[in-house]
Amino acid sequence: MSFPTLWRKWIKECVCTTTTSILVNGSPTDEFPLERCLRQGDPLSPFLFMLAAEGLNVLMEAMVERNLFTG
Repeated sequence: MSFPTLWRKWIKECVCTTTTSILVNGSPTDEFPLERCLRQGDPLSPFLFMLAAEGLNVLMEAMVERNLFTG
C-alpha cells in the first residue's frame, strides 16, 4: 500500500495538531496542545492500526507468493 504524500500529511495534521481542555470542578480550562500525538482511546487509533496491518498483510502475501518467506 502506498499512500500519497498529501494524504499522509493530512492524517498527521489530524493526529498531531489537536488541542484539548480538561474539566476542573465542572468548568473547562483553556485549551492546550497535546504533545504526544495520538493518545490511547483515540477513535482514530484503530483505523490507523488497520491501515498498517493491511499494508503488512499485502507485503507478507507478496513475499509468500515469491517464495521469499515460508512459514
